[in-house]
Amino acid sequence: MNLSVCIITFNEEANIVRTLNSVKAIAQEIIVVDSGSTDATTSLSQGYGAKVFVEPWKGFALQKNSALAKATSDWILSLDADEEVSPELAQNIAALLRSPSSPPFDGYMMNRRNIYFGKWLKRCGYYPDPKLRLIKRGAAEFELRPVHEDMKMGRKGHLKGDLLHHAYRNFADFIEHQNRYSSLGAEMVVQKHKVGFSFINIVLRPLVRFVYNYFFRLGFLDGREGLLVLANHAMYVSWKYAKAWELSKNMESEVTRSA
Repeated sequence: MNLSVCIITFNEEANIVRTLNSVKAIAQEIIVVDSGSTDATTSLSQGYGAKVFVEPWKGFALQKNSALAKATSDWILSLDADEEVSPELAQNIAALLRSPSSPPFDGYMMNRRNIYFGKWLKRCGYYPDPKLRLIKRGAAEFELRPVHEDMKMGRKGHLKGDLLHHAYRNFADFIEHQNRYSSLGAEMVVQKHKVGFSFINIVLRPLVRFVYNYFFRLGFLDGREGLLVLANHAMYVSWKYAKAWELSKNMESEVTRSA
């Protein structure tokens, strides 16, 4: 059985070679859907024999589903451009697809190591962080949501070996990402219901989450990197609800003006 690897990209020249190197021995097809990179992402991908498609940005889920739809192999491995398949995971994927009998499941989970500022965070909910990424073609697609998109499936297997997620090279990248994702998260909140200004959501909820993850889930054992990640994740929660309140207020103002 053949394997297609699907990746979406935008200015990922710092990551894409590492990602492609990790799958070049197991992939019969590599699909890259790029949203207009201005760096060397597309040329580097083409150098590995990838089929590169340049498409306007449609959102994470739609962009990833577009990549899945272009795959022609029996099985698909969906990766982010900053992820790397460990040798153990690559070996187990290859063994599964080389088996003379059909795999017993239509999809397989795998653990993901989240690496922040060069350090693997082993605690506080950041590992094993299982993800459904290997699927039989046509068996699943990404849920249509603005952020934190995932594929869903009933019965599924689990492969040994890890995805290595090289999350952020530096603190500035991390802050920019948190700002962008908190805006998308706010949109998701407002889609469900309007949000008022809430001390609980903006102050207490982030504080409780930080205390729970840092102390009770042993995040303090991940050192300085663990402290920085958890403190800023708490800020992400605060920003998300503050932005949701602002969006709700602006929507009400527009309704009032149009009345």
